[in-house]
Amino acid sequence: MNDQILYAAYGSNLNIAQMTVRCPNARMYGRTELENYELVFRGPPGNAIATVEPCKGKRVPILLWRISRQDEQAMDLFNGFPVLYRKDTMKFTANSRTVPALVYVMKPEHSPGQPSDYYYKALLEGYRDCGFDLAVLEEALARSQELARQMARSGDLEGRKK
Repeated sequence: MNDQILYAAYGSNLNIAQMTVRCPNARMYGRTELENYELVFRGPPGNAIATVEPCKGKRVPILLWRISRQDEQAMDLFNGFPVLYRKDTMKFTANSRTVPALVYVMKPEHSPGQPSDYYYKALLEGYRDCGFDLAVLEEALARSQELARQMARSGDLEGRKK
């Protein structure tokens, strides 16, 4: 088991069909939540993708996957590590245990924005696959769109997270 780790999915890797293709050795470990974080979409308009950011009182649904080191390498490529995302280790409670898991977190220089319809539908399917509350996803979309509008009004065209 030393060659396997737990990976915390919160975005398109909640989509079981997609994850099966990306990481054929992955096995579902359990459902949990990332407390005091919120889901946000960041990136180019129309192509923003999910990340998690600290936010007191919020929670992000998480599906923990047990992945091989080979799967982790595939995830690194898929997630644009180390350019777009960094890798963090966070603790989660699942299956009556507290366990460390790998989490990809977007680097802060990307502005909030609108995801593509295709990407958002993949997330919706993943939320449904996992039985997660769709309101969390809908709130993340609305919040990201509002942040993007605020930045456009303020003239912050860079849109970088401060």
